Amino acid sequence: EGEGAGAGRPYQVRQFRNRKGSVDPAALPGDQIDDYARMTGALLARAHAHSADPRVVAGYCGKGDALDEALADFAVAYADRTEADHAELVAAIRKGRIAAETGV
Repeated sequence: EGEGAGAGRPYQVRQFRNRKGSVDPAALPGDQIDDYARMTGALLARAHAHSADPRVVAGYCGKGDALDEALADFAVAYADRTEADHAELVAAIRKGRIAAETGV
C-alpha cells in the first residue's frame, strides 16, 4: 500500500486483503490455465470494483477518445510484440537453440 505520482498525476495503491498466495502458471496442467485466467481476471475486477467513485475515475481519465485510443494503441502494439516474440521462440526451438516439448 502507498501513494505516489506518475505522469504528473497522484495515485494510491491499496491492498484489498492481506491474503498471500501464489500459483505458478507454468506448473498448471493445460486444462487448468483457462480457469486460472478466469480467476485472476475476476480478482482483478473485484479489486477495481472497490476503487474510487466512478465519477472521480471518469474525471481522471478525461473527456473524449484520448484514453480509449491510447489503450487500443497499446493493446495492438503489445499484441504485435507478443506475436514477434512467439515467432522468435518458435524459430529458436526449431533451430535447437531452446529445448521444448512440442505438440502438448
